[in-house]
This record gives sequence, structure tokens and C-alpha cells, in this order.
Amino acid sequence: MKTIQTVPFTGTKEQEQQLLAWLDDHADEDGIALQSLQMTQQIYGYIPKEAMITIATVTGIPLSELYGITTFYSQFRLFPIGEYKISVCLGTACYVKGTQAVLDKLISTLGVEEGETTPDGKFSLETCRCIGACGLAPVITINDDVYGRLTANEVERILANY
Repeated sequence: MKTIQTVPFTGTKEQEQQLLAWLDDHADEDGIALQSLQMTQQIYGYIPKEAMITIATVTGIPLSELYGITTFYSQFRLFPIGEYKISVCLGTACYVKGTQAVLDKLISTLGVEEGETTPDGKFSLETCRCIGACGLAPVITINDDVYGRLTANEVERILANY
């Protein structure tokens, strides 16, 4: 069962004003839906539902259309990225060497699914197709730190460092 993201919205009035000013300058342009979502992510670091409601209100674009665009393109994030971004390699070498067990352990330990952030905003969990460190398979990265030749048993020890 898919969990529901619980990271609270922490946008500021300044961010809201920046988005409103941008929308005021560009609301009549062609392609405003995609452009406004890109600008929103640039301002907030992700696309909060509160900002999507603002875009819908100002432009008249249905909220469902904005949500559809946001979920279609992989460049967009609906939730903020945590302080520590964990990326689990699912490339062939990593997968064959047991990365699924590592991913499963991360999911159970952090209490989030792939693509989500822990409620405290500390960790984001994502997967990627290849990190390019096949000789170290299975591999995860946490921000710029690389961990290779992992087993699921090492996950809690590694997370404790953060």
C-alpha cells in the first residue's frame, strides 16, 4: 500500500510573492502551465500543492491538469528533498548483487517508500538506473558519499552516521 507523504508545507510569504509576481508577468504566455511548474520548483525546491492551487487560481488552468503535468514529467518533485538524499542503484550489476534487499531494508528502516521523504525532512529515498560504480555493486549514495558492496545488514549502521 502506498503511504501518504507527511512532510509539512514550509513555504514562506516571500516565496509566495515571488511566484505571484512571476505569474503576473507571464500568465498570458503560451505554455504557461509547464513554465509555471518549472518556476515553482525553482522557487520552492519542489512543487507543493499550495503553489499548484495558486497557479490554478491565477491562470485558470485546472488543478487536475497541473497535477497531471507534474506527475508525468520525472523532473518534477511533489515533495521536498530531505537533508540527506539516498539514491539506490537498480542497475543490472547492483540488482544481481542484491540491491533489492538493501532497498527493502531502507524502506522498512526509514518508513517511507521510494520517492518519499521522512516526516522529519531528514532523508529522501530514491532509486536510479545506474550510478556507474558497477565494480562496487550493490551501491547507494547519500548526498556525495558512496557506499558499495552493501548488504541489508549494513543499512542501519550507515544511517546512524547521519
